[in-house]
Amino acid sequence: MTTTVLDLIRHGEPQGGPMFRGRKDDPLSEDGWNQMHAAITSQDQWHAIVTSPLLRCREFAGQLSERLGLPIHVEQELQEIRFGEWEGLTSEQVHDRYGEHLSRFWQDPVHFTPPGGEPMAQFHERVARAFRRWQEQLAGQRVLVVCHGGVIRMILADVLGIPLERSFAGFAVPYACRSRIQVDQSEFRVFRSLISHCP
Repeated sequence: MTTTVLDLIRHGEPQGGPMFRGRKDDPLSEDGWNQMHAAITSQDQWHAIVTSPLLRCREFAGQLSERLGLPIHVEQELQEIRFGEWEGLTSEQVHDRYGEHLSRFWQDPVHFTPPGGEPMAQFHERVARAFRRWQEQLAGQRVLVVCHGGVIRMILADVLGIPLERSFAGFAVPYACRSRIQVDQSEFRVFRSLISHCP
């Protein structure tokens, strides 16, 4: 039996405050850095770090890898979902400019994509593919994955079998939220389970 533990952590608060950020590459705010440092404890032990390439993830992951002496892997497919024309806008601004689009997205994100955005099914497919790839490449290790709220939702939807229609509004993923997934693999099957989600 091979056991792999993957700790997912969402980035802290980025500069610029709440908005549909997507691929907008803002760094962490001072509060965001504090949130991330507070989420890591002296009891944490990892063999490797995997991170999204976006600054709000990669800069902290890079700093932590240097401090702990851990290898770091930058994974392009763990970037946040693309929100297209909504990126950089607050919910209020999206509502003002696009009317009912916002409520349609929250009600049915699978069948309603923001203008110029990434379809939910494609987002889920690329995130699940990347997560399984690192699960296999780092099998038997304890891994920290620094990523985004949407990415964590897609991973948990994949592990728990949550319908994509419920994956965005079904549970909260606050800044610096940590989720632990354990993967037990034998010659007969792979068993993935959620061990914890946020404090």
